[in-house]
Amino acid sequence: MNGIELLLRTLHDGEQALAEEFTATAELHRAEHEIHHVATDLATWSRAHAHQLATTAAERGLDLDGIPDAFFAGLPGTSPNTYPEHHGDPEPPLLLLRDLRDLHLAAACNSLHWEMLARTAQASKNTLLLSLTSRCHPRTLRQMRWTDTMIKNLSAQALMSP
Repeated sequence: MNGIELLLRTLHDGEQALAEEFTATAELHRAEHEIHHVATDLATWSRAHAHQLATTAAERGLDLDGIPDAFFAGLPGTSPNTYPEHHGDPEPPLLLLRDLRDLHLAAACNSLHWEMLARTAQASKNTLLLSLTSRCHPRTLRQMRWTDTMIKNLSAQALMSP
């Protein structure tokens, strides 16, 4: 497997994981209407990205729906909604803040992979990959902006509440 194929697989797995993480956060924080609805929409974006990556990879003869690749394993966003047991169960505002942080880190990881793919596509003059990154990367950046905004809006109150 060459580097581009490895990156396509890694990005596909990252987008699938991010979709699952957004969905889990939406369900866990269903009472927070903005969180629930926006996270559900953003999960749809990541699922669409994964589908577009799989389609593009299939055109290169690569099946991305197989076993996930472990090349970039252990990066943020690979374990959605986990919390070390020795800390006990956090209060809902802290839980939400932690989940938003995890979402942000996973989206940032995907964003870096999109950027790597875009630079490679430019260097190799691969219009198919360049078109893919032009369609998908801006939405990943919007996912990051949303999580960043929510963290800024919620952190002071969540961290100062008893």
